[in-house]
Amino acid sequence: MRRRRGAARAPLVAGAAAVLLLAGCVAGAEGVAESPVGEFPGGERPDYQLGGPYPPAEDVGIVVRDHREAPEQGRYNVCYLNAFQVDDDGEGHWADALLLLADGAPVIDPDWNEPLLDTSDAGTREKIADVVGAWIDGCAEAGFDAVEFDNLDSYLRSGGALTAEDNLALAGDLVARAHGRGLAAGQKNSAELTKRARSLGFDFAVTEECQHYDECGAFTDAYGASVIEIEYADQPQANLAEACSERGDTISIVRRDRELLPAGAEGHVAQWC
Repeated sequence: MRRRRGAARAPLVAGAAAVLLLAGCVAGAEGVAESPVGEFPGGERPDYQLGGPYPPAEDVGIVVRDHREAPEQGRYNVCYLNAFQVDDDGEGHWADALLLLADGAPVIDPDWNEPLLDTSDAGTREKIADVVGAWIDGCAEAGFDAVEFDNLDSYLRSGGALTAEDNLALAGDLVARAHGRGLAAGQKNSAELTKRARSLGFDFAVTEECQHYDECGAFTDAYGASVIEIEYADQPQANLAEACSERGDTISIVRRDRELLPAGAEGHVAQWC
């Protein structure tokens, strides 16, 4: 939900980055770090509930909710975290020194009016990781099974002040923190970074509109069946039909309303294969 389309999108990166091994992990096949957490239930029906929690349909196996909400008993629960930008009710967690500045003013994501966090310096990344790490701890204590880190692609909106390497360095620290708390870690969007993110130890991916933008292969090539695909109802219905035909028996797919409204609200849409 956080990363609506409309911002500049980079082409897929062809070159492979150096493999980074996380603490407590060992190198697996093709440079992918073996995860210390349980297997992601790829193929289960997902419900993406960032607009507000509600009881999921009986046959839904994966529920994604904001970290301020409680997990759903008896399902695989993913905890959403805005890890690279400041959301509209998160300013109190962030010191001004952790925001990315240009000419003394915060650099803003124009789609969401969110200030970007400054991942360009190792010391600043450590402080950001302390804040997000506390949220990760809270997700574990609440009973979530996994975390999803949004806005990995914030560097694309930084005017060149941040790089993919800056954000991946922070991502590696967050993945390690999640694994240390027994949580699987999910990459959010950023098709151009899938191979490099996977090598950091990410366990699964959450992708918005990959059918619409013809980039689903980047995620399934890196993560296999461990992918949640969300298509949106303000795009053609055919996107869901095509996604289900191509991947519906392998990965987790849902079509939602753009605002991710709770069930019963006017405009709520939740459709599956």
